[in-house]
Amino acid sequence: MKKYLITGGAGFIGSCLVRRLSKKKNQICVLDNLSYSSNITNISKELKRKNCQLKKIDLSNYKRVYRCIEKFKPDIIFNLAAESHVDRSIDNNFPFIKSNIIGTHAILEACRLYLSKKKQKKNNFLKFIHISTDEVYGDLKNSKKLFKETSKFEPSSPYSASKASSDHLVNSWFKTYGIPAIITNCSNNFGSYQHPEKLIPHMIISAIKGKKLPIYGSGLQIRDWIYVEDHISALLKISEKGKIGETYNIGSNNQIRNINIVKKICFYLDKHYKKKDNESFLNLISFVKDRPAHDTRYAIDNTKIKKQVGWKPSKNFDKLLYKTIKWYLQNTQWWEKILSKSYQIKRIGLKND
Repeated sequence: MKKYLITGGAGFIGSCLVRRLSKKKNQICVLDNLSYSSNITNISKELKRKNCQLKKIDLSNYKRVYRCIEKFKPDIIFNLAAESHVDRSIDNNFPFIKSNIIGTHAILEACRLYLSKKKQKKNNFLKFIHISTDEVYGDLKNSKKLFKETSKFEPSSPYSASKASSDHLVNSWFKTYGIPAIITNCSNNFGSYQHPEKLIPHMIISAIKGKKLPIYGSGLQIRDWIYVEDHISALLKISEKGKIGETYNIGSNNQIRNINIVKKICFYLDKHYKKKDNESFLNLISFVKDRPAHDTRYAIDNTKIKKQVGWKPSKNFDKLLYKTIKWYLQNTQWWEKILSKSYQIKRIGLKND
């Protein structure tokens, strides 16, 4: 039995990890500030079990984070807490600096102090796994290149810049203080329980509500899409076999243009969710002014994680996308509750990342 501390455990990816780990005899402590993108409903069943607890803590609160670590004594920390929406970072970048940079610094310092006090004792703290994004590498544009772990950081948005900063902090705390850290950089996730502001759920919900499906620019932006359950499998593999001090890129070799994602959603809904006027959902697609510094293409080279960790992604994207669409159709109460709490997106346009 292991003890896992999961920051951001009530968010989209974090809650998926909590649900997976809670199925086995693990002790889980979720550390989350329960901001707009967090949802305690995502892990409500898990929190009813004796092996799972929630601490409402802002990651930037160093003292509270340290006390939590000292009391829980985790074997593995998964650091998923982050502000992650590009559009929001353009509108207001301050929360991204606080959460992604100051928050990462606080938990690293908390770990440093915890480890320093355990030097003379048996230390069960094994790994600090920092979950980041492929956006730190910037824009591949129209080249045939792939992001490698050695790719230069060239972030385009306040969000990706804040995550790049957090990656640098983790790497330097490993080199300077010996924090047993691993960094992961993952491509675009999709799946159930994803916040309605993100591309796929945003398009599904807008379509069944009969609203326009706004696409930035021409919609030709390319993303390497990965199913969230595959991402979780990669993280768990890394926690078992990953090497301290290494960085692992997580991607599924699944490059798809944004416009094609939206069309796939429309095709599915045309077949399984007929509009009252019997017109195609494709007619709802509209094109809006592109957002500032919008990266053209992301794509991951996942050779390293395959060889060193033994992880492979699922291959059938369409099947997993349709499974996701079906989940949103069957769980309208989940997203309607979020939208009813004035979590509506202020920025007009496509929610790509």
